[in-house]
Amino acid sequence: MNRVKMYTTRWCADCWRAKRFLSARGVPVEEIDIEGDADAEAFVRRANDNRSRVPTFEVDGRTFHCSPFDAAKLERELDLVEDRKPS
Repeated sequence: MNRVKMYTTRWCADCWRAKRFLSARGVPVEEIDIEGDADAEAFVRRANDNRSRVPTFEVDGRTFHCSPFDAAKLERELDLVEDRKPS
């Protein structure tokens, strides 16, 4: 799997959900708190039309946000969807 950076804040419930979701799937994440990092906050704003949307993810130079938290979107974006065949 590619390196996943997740831009967060401490107070963000969607960030907590995303972290729990990824941890349960064994996805390693580099977490970056934008509240203590002006460059990270600027990056998130550039990626989201000047909005501080968290969590914002960066994977292989591609960015996307998952706010509000959407497990299906996160699975698709990170290619975590398993091959589901009818039984």
